[in-house]
Amino acid sequence: MKKALLSILLGTSLLVAGCGTSSVTGSGGDDEKKLIMGTSADYPPFEYIDTAKGEEIIGFDVDLANALAEKIGYEIEVKDMEFSGLIEAVKGGQVDLVLAGMTPTEERKESVDFTEIYYVAKDMIVYKDGTPISSEEDLAGLTVGVQLGSIQEDSAKELAEQYGFTVESRNRIPELVQEVVNGRFDAAIIENTVAKGFMENNKDLKGYTMEVDEEEAGSAIAFPKDSELTAKFNEALQEMKDSGELDELVNKWFGDANEK
Repeated sequence: MKKALLSILLGTSLLVAGCGTSSVTGSGGDDEKKLIMGTSADYPPFEYIDTAKGEEIIGFDVDLANALAEKIGYEIEVKDMEFSGLIEAVKGGQVDLVLAGMTPTEERKESVDFTEIYYVAKDMIVYKDGTPISSEEDLAGLTVGVQLGSIQEDSAKELAEQYGFTVESRNRIPELVQEVVNGRFDAAIIENTVAKGFMENNKDLKGYTMEVDEEEAGSAIAFPKDSELTAKFNEALQEMKDSGELDELVNKWFGDANEK
C-alpha cells in the first residue's frame, strides 16, 4: 500500500514538474520551440511537393510560416494532411496552426481562431478547351468538381441551386484536374493562382475567373481557440506587411497571377 502511495505521489510530482510555467510552446516542447503546421500539400503555389526536386513541402504558405515563426522565436515543422481534416487537427492538438490558403468563414470561426487576412485571391472555373463556359450561367446541367471541405465547395453548392448543375467533391486538387482532363467532370472550381499552375502544365485546360467578394475570399492562419499565438502571429504579420516582406513573398510565388 505504501509502495502504491509512493508511486502516486511520484507520478503527481512529475506531472506538476512537466507542466512548467513557460508561455505558449508548440508541439515540439519547450526545448525545441517547434510549431507543427498543418497543411494540404496539393495546392501550388501555396503548398506543394516538387517531386523533380525532392520530397520537401514548399510554397508561399511555407515561406510565410517560417518567416513569421522566426520573428517570434519558433521553428516550423510541416505536416501534410487532407484539407477537410485540418480544422479538426488544430482543434484536437495534432497541429499547432494551419496555413493552407484557408478562408476564415463564420462556420470555421466557431471552431478555431484566425489571424488577419494575409492574401486575397479569386476563384476560377477550369474546363477543357472546347467546353463553352464563359460565365457561371454556362454551368447549367454540367458536373462541377470542388475540393472537399473548401470554400469553393460551399460556393459551388450555392451556385448549383441558382444555375442547376451537379457538384462533386474530391480530397485533392490534382484529382479534380484529372477528372476534368479525363472528361468525368465538365469543370472544376479552383482558386485562380492554383488553377493557373495546372493550366500551364496542360494546354488543353482553359479558365474563367469568377468575381468574388474580397472579404469572403481571403486566406488567414488558423489556431486553437484562445491561443496566445494568434496575437503573436498577427503582430509579426503586420510587421511583414509594413516592411514590404509580405509583398516580396507574394511576388516570388504569384507574380502577376492576380492580374486580369
